[in-house]
Amino acid sequence: MDDRNFTFLFYGFAAAWGILAAYVVTLASRESNLKRQIENLKRMLEDKETSKS
Repeated sequence: MDDRNFTFLFYGFAAAWGILAAYVVTLASRESNLKRQIENLKRMLEDKETSKS
């Protein structure tokens, strides 16, 4: 095989891993954002329940 083919193969795999890593980081960020929103909603519900009593 030509050495250029291995170079393109390497860059292709590197790009695929880079995209996958960025996707995983994005998912982790979105998950933490959702957890924070859920905690805020729980606190709001608790505050509403205590203010009714």
